[in-house]
Amino acid sequence: MKARLVVRLYGIRLKNQLCVQPWKDINNHLVCTSPSRISLHSHLYAHNFNTTHSIQPSKPQARLPSKMEPSLTPMQVDGGNLATSRTRLQPAIIIIASTTLVFTGCGINFAFGVFQEMYDSMSKEPNTPFTGATPAQIDLIGTLSIALMTIGAPFATAWTKQYPPRYVIWASGIIHSSALLFASFSQHLWQFILTQGILLGMATCLTYMPSVTVAPTWFTLHRGLAMGIILAGTGIGGVAWPLAFRYLIESVGFRNTLRVTAGISFVLICGSGTFIRWPASEITRIQAENSASSRSPTFFRLPLVDWRVVQSRKFVAHALGAALQSAAYYTPVFFFASFARTLGYSQATSANFIAISNAANALGKVVIGHAAGRIGRLNTLVLTTLISAVSVLALWLPSCLSSTQFTGSTLFIAFTIFYGIFASAYVALFPTSLVELFGVQNFVSVNGLLYMVRGFATLVGTPVAGALIRGNHEKSVGPRSYENTSIMVGVLLVVATLAVVWARLEATLTLDATAGRRTKWLM
Repeated sequence: MKARLVVRLYGIRLKNQLCVQPWKDINNHLVCTSPSRISLHSHLYAHNFNTTHSIQPSKPQARLPSKMEPSLTPMQVDGGNLATSRTRLQPAIIIIASTTLVFTGCGINFAFGVFQEMYDSMSKEPNTPFTGATPAQIDLIGTLSIALMTIGAPFATAWTKQYPPRYVIWASGIIHSSALLFASFSQHLWQFILTQGILLGMATCLTYMPSVTVAPTWFTLHRGLAMGIILAGTGIGGVAWPLAFRYLIESVGFRNTLRVTAGISFVLICGSGTFIRWPASEITRIQAENSASSRSPTFFRLPLVDWRVVQSRKFVAHALGAALQSAAYYTPVFFFASFARTLGYSQATSANFIAISNAANALGKVVIGHAAGRIGRLNTLVLTTLISAVSVLALWLPSCLSSTQFTGSTLFIAFTIFYGIFASAYVALFPTSLVELFGVQNFVSVNGLLYMVRGFATLVGTPVAGALIRGNHEKSVGPRSYENTSIMVGVLLVVATLAVVWARLEATLTLDATAGRRTKWLM
């Protein structure tokens, strides 16, 4: 007779189970391919189980899982129970929660153009916090917020690995709402720079980085589409927040607008952060990595980077492309409303250009993210960067030089849509391309380092672009005042395209000789 094994787990008596479908163990080894009775013990721990072998009874004894094995959960015991249903829903929950986090944190940052346009107008009025301030000084608020969103990436990713991600996001919700609340009471420009710039940027980093670090580990085949949906939250937020800000500013004033936004952001960030967690397989790897890297975790410990990866040509190429694209990317985003004013649009209509750009942003990230899964993520990265450069040089630059308002407006509307679709797609494809180039095992550390590079590039590129706009010292700024800025953005994106092509070629060269032509092309 076949032996009957009985085990106790979670206080429940479980007997031999019938394997009726192909089943794999925690290390992805095939355990059962035909109906046979096997014990729960074999389900959990047998790595090369052969269904033709008989099961011999043994003395009952506890077997503690090693450090490299995940702790036992109901999900691993019974494929049909409630825990499994929840686990199957977890990727969808991750997408919804991460999208909400990006919608709130990044969306508010991308809507800064509304505040910038208003602060610019207040600088010409007496007795305001911005009276006498130059546009370049006001630009610094949004620039710092965007730059710090990624400069702190190495620390944010390290804390996301060292502590449960929800703890990091809860902290960001507190800091984010506090920054907006403090900004609402600010009386001087430097106070807005400190609160709405530096503090808000740090909070957004702790909101954004856990989202784009944890989410890719839940997906394989549809990773590009998933990240496209998540990062479309930036575009959706960029549509919703400017409209909400414009309405609230006209209704209750900009200070109360900041206070209302503080309350909403606290609820959305902390609520969504509750659902962000690592997959079980990633928890095992992270625990082993943390144990190997340090006996006692330190708060400011950065994730270890494999310097062989950093010194590789494909890393240098990707870092160069990321820096150049980031230095150029945010300049049009910040100045959509201001440039629209030079074309004769009203203050309210100018703010709508931000909403149009961000709507295109959301559409582009989802559609192009889905297409990337078919034609290759790195291939798509090359195409989107190239089209972004062409849109600047073929649409924005001519709109600056146009002699008629109609022609200038038509070109600028086209630029707003094309740039919103294709330039933003780079941001969605960036995390997935890192997995493609450097592997899942190096993703977290490389992701944090390259996002920091992008942050410093933003900190340099956007202020320089702002200085070029005002470089002619004219009292009245017109479309031609943006000529030098548009040339700078276009050239940066052209060089960024060349760097991405270089990274794509390096990825092809480093593939195993066994990889087929189709595999090499679809990257």
